[in-house]
Amino acid sequence: MRSLDFDDPNLSLSELFSAWPQMASVFLAHRMLCPGCPIAPFHSITDACLEYDLDEEQFRRELSALLD
Repeated sequence: MRSLDFDDPNLSLSELFSAWPQMASVFLAHRMLCPGCPIAPFHSITDACLEYDLDEEQFRRELSALLD
């Protein structure tokens, strides 16, 4: 199994939620349906931000705060 890197642009949302389940709360706070979505294995943070019209830089900061 490859080691996961939060900053990897190819990191799928499924991998993200598996490695850092606490991050689902950020998605849910933004009323995003990504946790549990059947497309999560194929979408990245960038894809989700595009779909929900969110500022990716700000969203990533919110997620990064949970890494500390």
